[in-house]
Order: sequence, then C-alpha cells, then structure tokens
Amino acid sequence: MPKPSVAELRPVVHPDGVKDRRSGEHWAGRMYMREISLHCDPYLVNTRITPNQLTYLMIVAGILAGAALLVPGLIGAVLGAVLIQLYLLLDCVDGEVARWRKQTSITGVYLDRVGHYLSEAALLVGAGMRAADLFHKDGGGTHWEWAFIGTLAALGAILIKAETDLVDVARARSGLPAVKDEAAAPRSSGLALARKAAAALKFHRLVGGVEASLMILVAGIADYIHGDLLFTRIAVAALAAIALLQTLLHLVSVLASSRLR
Repeated sequence: MPKPSVAELRPVVHPDGVKDRRSGEHWAGRMYMREISLHCDPYLVNTRITPNQLTYLMIVAGILAGAALLVPGLIGAVLGAVLIQLYLLLDCVDGEVARWRKQTSITGVYLDRVGHYLSEAALLVGAGMRAADLFHKDGGGTHWEWAFIGTLAALGAILIKAETDLVDVARARSGLPAVKDEAAAPRSSGLALARKAAAALKFHRLVGGVEASLMILVAGIADYIHGDLLFTRIAVAALAAIALLQTLLHLVSVLASSRLR
C-alpha cells in the first residue's frame, strides 16, 4: 500500500476544530507538535501498529519521564523534558492514526485519559523524589519530605483532571447529554471575573506535563550552576502549591457553573 502524503493526511487527521478545542488541545500541539506528528503519520498509518498500542507507548514515555528525574544531575532533568515531548508526540499520533484508519473507539479515549493521569502524576512524583536527594548530593540524608510534597502535587494534578471528567460521569448517570463549552461560565459575575483573571495568568497550566517538565528543566539548569538542589525544591514546592490551590478553585468553578445542570 502506497504511503499517503502529508497533503492527503492533513484534512483527515486534522479535521476542522481539532486545533481549536477549548480544553482538548494543548498549546504545544497547536504551536508545533501537530505539524511534527503529521510528518510522522505517513510512516505509521500502513503499519500493523494499532492506535491503542501507540497510546500504550505514550503512557510508557510519560511514566519514564518521571523515572528519568531520578537520574542525578542535569541529565535527569533533560531526559525528563525530552521524554515528555515524546509523550506529547505519541498523544497526537495515536488519534491521527485512528482517524485515518477510522478506528476511533471509546477504549482509545479511555486509555488516553488514563495515560494523562498516570504520566503527569509520575512526573510530579519523580520531581519530588529528585528533590529528596536520593543520592545525598548535599552531604546529608534523604529528605523524604520533598518526596511527600511531590506526591501532593501529583495528587492535586490528578484531582483537577478528575473534577473535569466527573462532570461527564455525573451528567451521564443523570441521563443528561455531554456538557457544552458555554456551560463552563460561572453564574456569578464575581466568579466569572476571577476565572478570567486566572485564565489570563495561566498559572494552573504549570502542573501539566509539558509545563512542569520545562519548569523542572530550568530548575535543573539553575541547580547545575548553583551546585545543589535549591531550585528543584523551589519548583516542587511551587508545583504542589499551585496544584492544591487549583484543585480547590477548579472545584468551586465547576459547582458555580451550569455544567451540572
């Protein structure tokens, strides 16, 4: 079977609206990764690799990104960031291959969501373990409190996603259709203003896999220059604070909107 061209693939794997989804498309996907994935698709669509197998590879890449942070020094932070980019690439490719082959499925959507939960949690736990200094670079013992703080950040990241996904669960169990984007607007004008301010600052994005990996990489570079783990610990503390605050704010946002009506 001849390999399809990028021009043939584009209208099928990137249908109108894919890059414009309010909450379903990452900024990195819109900026560059969708174009990279589009040029990878011709080498995959005629192989025996299934879309779900690509999703499994995405999950493995995400979990390995968290494990890579246990590698001491700057190389661990670099590996973590690179593996998260691979995770993002596979996250784009699996759906594109599924659309080309007309093999989209509920199982694929489910695995994709599980992958995001596991991968982002693994990255934040890995960051906490890195900050704990398992190899005692600072001359002291392992600082397990940092591993706990990283785990709190991971828990917050998972809860934020769960709060969003559970809206659909609650609606489905109540016999209601899927929520529309306009229902996300808070009914209170004060909360609407606060939501706009939070959206403008975009601080909540920092606990996402791509953003967190880049933050940890920058901290790793600063640590390499400074000679300790000070900046990684600052990053882990900030990520935990943001994740826990966003968990609360997102819950209030859901309850104050029309998503559950």
